[in-house]
Amino acid sequence: MLKKRIAARIDIKNEFVIKGIHLEGLRKVGNPNEMAKCYYDQGIDEIFFMDAVAAYYDRNSLGEIISKATKDVFVPITVGGGIRTIDDISIALGSGADKIAINTQAVKTPEIIKHASRVFGSQCIVASIQAKKRADNNWEAYIENGREPTGINVIEWAAELESLGAGEIMVTSIDQEGTKKGFDIALCHSLANAVSLPVIASGGAGKPEHIIDLCSNADIDAIALASVLHYNLSSIKDIKSQLHSEGLDIRL
Repeated sequence: MLKKRIAARIDIKNEFVIKGIHLEGLRKVGNPNEMAKCYYDQGIDEIFFMDAVAAYYDRNSLGEIISKATKDVFVPITVGGGIRTIDDISIALGSGADKIAINTQAVKTPEIIKHASRVFGSQCIVASIQAKKRADNNWEAYIENGREPTGINVIEWAAELESLGAGEIMVTSIDQEGTKKGFDIALCHSLANAVSLPVIASGGAGKPEHIIDLCSNADIDAIALASVLHYNLSSIKDIKSQLHSEGLDIRL
């Protein structure tokens, strides 16, 4: 079994790192390149750069940020937000990204996942799902950075994304995102059981114990962290040390 990965999730609006709660009320928290370099120096395994407002402008504007990051950061980088075409993917990868994350366009035109996986390889394609709880064991997929409901069942959608050729799935709990109160473990558990792909969990971490709880109760492969790192609630070293001390197979 592969060791679990700790990733930093850096959401960006107009060249600033932003953070909100439930994907709303976004506030500036720093410079993306400075924060990426800091997390790299601390031992992060991966970095996700997500354009939080790309839905408004029909484009991803992170090319320059990614180009700068790759000069100082030597871990896999994933870019998401506003990815709509094969050309968009090519531009993101050409800027230095290793993978791209697609949410909105995957819902609108699922064939982009199949086409992209064939052109670039499934290892480059991360299917992003933003999930909101509707009832026990029932979550609805959202698009446009959590603004628009789709009526699509998250678990069924994850299975379809796997069949289309996605290489990984990142699931973000809208209900838990930014709350620092812990993950939606039932969501992560159900989704991980529905697919054979690596699953990246995002939304809710406020302390290492939340990550330990998640990893102990859901078969996820990676954890994407934002608030816990951005607000210095814990360091990457301490998080990894605590997970390791609990017997979890984590990259040190």
